[in-house]
Amino acid sequence: MRTPYETAPAAGTAIEIAEGILWLRLPLPMALDHVNVYALRDGAGWVLVDTGFDTAKTRAIWADILRDPFCGDPVTRVVATHHHPDHIGLAGWFMAQGAELITTRTAWLMARMLVLDEQERPTPETLDFWRDAGMDAGILAKRASERPFNFADIVHSLPLGYRRISEGDKLTIGGRNWHIRIGHGHAPEHATLWCEADNLVLGGDQLLPSISPNLGVYATEPNADPVQDWLDSCEAFQPHATADQLILPGHKLPYTGLPDRLSQMIDNHHGALDRLRAHLNVPRRAVDCFAPLFKRKIDDGTYGLALVEALAHLNHLLALGEVTREKHSDGAWHWQMKG
Repeated sequence: MRTPYETAPAAGTAIEIAEGILWLRLPLPMALDHVNVYALRDGAGWVLVDTGFDTAKTRAIWADILRDPFCGDPVTRVVATHHHPDHIGLAGWFMAQGAELITTRTAWLMARMLVLDEQERPTPETLDFWRDAGMDAGILAKRASERPFNFADIVHSLPLGYRRISEGDKLTIGGRNWHIRIGHGHAPEHATLWCEADNLVLGGDQLLPSISPNLGVYATEPNADPVQDWLDSCEAFQPHATADQLILPGHKLPYTGLPDRLSQMIDNHHGALDRLRAHLNVPRRAVDCFAPLFKRKIDDGTYGLALVEALAHLNHLLALGEVTREKHSDGAWHWQMKG
């Protein structure tokens, strides 16, 4: 694997990475402090792949981009790779200015449902889910009394109407044909776009370099197995991957060497599962499994992501029939290897 770029574009600027394709970067107020978006020249306008959060700061950056380097030409279509806020957050804002939204059915349904589901406090189901995982009582009490994260905080309202893309579909943008291949695990029905003629792949969060996207289990689907979904998707992409494709990811730097990266991503999770198996020689709660899975200190800012990813790996071992779980007097599930 290697990257042809040493630095990313500054906010409000662009790097042309292929004829008619601009790479832009928008800030995020979190540890992963940016999201990559891509603008594809299409006739007299632009097609965006992902958008960033809906915040005043991001909208101001987009206003600058629309003036230059877009030269005042409109955004006519927005392709959202998946439903997460840093990727679909401003889709509705661009739609209000006349753009068409293109995404998968699940991404659109998830985003629209979550934008409408605004809560002042965590739901009883969410609190039960956290107790089941063994969340520290102090953290649980604090979260129970606070307004939770709501999609509507950073995702613009989505009007009715979008264009659906599915596995095997083709999009024509700026004279290039992009084949749609769908991944799962990080987000359901995550779209990736492959242009075989120019060896370009718009990978979103499905094909990141150097970091692994979060594979999480939530109260909405507490028995989900996103780890299996992820492994299946990586294996499904392998026949289409070549060493010279330039991968345009949702975070970090564009890179080549996708076959090696897919193998890495598969091996990384198998390694984490092996460490987890060894750790479950005695009963453990989900919150007791951070150390073997992540091999780094989990702080307040990463606690929630660590919790949902620990549950994902535990659910995977349960689906394989390798572990048992029992509800103990503390109200949490305790997981242990069989035999």
